Amino acid sequence: MPELPEVEVVRAGLERHVVGATVTDVEVLHPRPVRRHAAGPAGFAADLTGRRIVGARRRGKYLWLPLDDADTGDALVAHLGMSGQMLVQPPQAPAERHLRLRLRLAGADEGRELRFVDQRMFGGLSISVGGAVLPPEISHIARDPLDPAFDDDAFVAAVRRRRSAVKRLLLDQGLVSGVGNIYADESLWRARIHGERPGERLTRGQVVELLAHAREVMGDALAQGGTSFDALYVNVNGESGYFDRSLHAYGREGEPCERCGTPIRRVAFTNRSSFFCPVCQPAPRRRRAPGPLAGPALPAPD
Repeated sequence: MPELPEVEVVRAGLERHVVGATVTDVEVLHPRPVRRHAAGPAGFAADLTGRRIVGARRRGKYLWLPLDDADTGDALVAHLGMSGQMLVQPPQAPAERHLRLRLRLAGADEGRELRFVDQRMFGGLSISVGGAVLPPEISHIARDPLDPAFDDDAFVAAVRRRRSAVKRLLLDQGLVSGVGNIYADESLWRARIHGERPGERLTRGQVVELLAHAREVMGDALAQGGTSFDALYVNVNGESGYFDRSLHAYGREGEPCERCGTPIRRVAFTNRSSFFCPVCQPAPRRRRAPGPLAGPALPAPD
């Protein structure tokens, strides 16, 4: 699944190539990607035709293209899902195998068109109306660590109040957006924290350090064009990311940890996998249940 750096690379590409263009024609080749549009595929095409794209923005893994006048709040909202791609192609380019929707543009670079390609079809496009600052459909999504307005203190406090495992907190889009499975594992490896450590058992310094590593790993990935393990993720020019060559934990089961040499371990995690070093990232100790011989409860870490 594309994560924040991949989506930001796509956003930047859209900003360069389609902002200022007018949609002259919309061809919906499969109804599923526009399933959230109440008027159906024909209504989606009619509502988008003639609109001018005036921006390219992102919140976490969501993209939106403001239409006509950014002040109205109307926008084309996109989520790439697991395999979605937004490609800017010349009209004469052959259709991609899983092409689902095509926008023909006037005023784009060399008359190009915007194509939505999605093999697994978990992604989709919709037209949002009247979101003054943020499309209402994504108002529940928190800011991401690369957002200048991200509130570090609020994030640290929220993590330390919760009993949930810290990796689950990193993936909670209502708490912090854009951190997916790959970058969560990489951030935890760099911070030497096991993903099952409860948030409430982390010190403030540990959460601050973890947040810094999350920014660092996503910034590194962004500089290299994102992470790509197959042909599913590409930017608007059809080029894959290369950050997978720089990963320290994710996907490296059985390979030696680059810090201590211990083989990286993989465990199942909510239909996915977690990768960690069992020495550098020791598993949290289970707390004993209170009993007649139990001592006083340990104070929370500072």
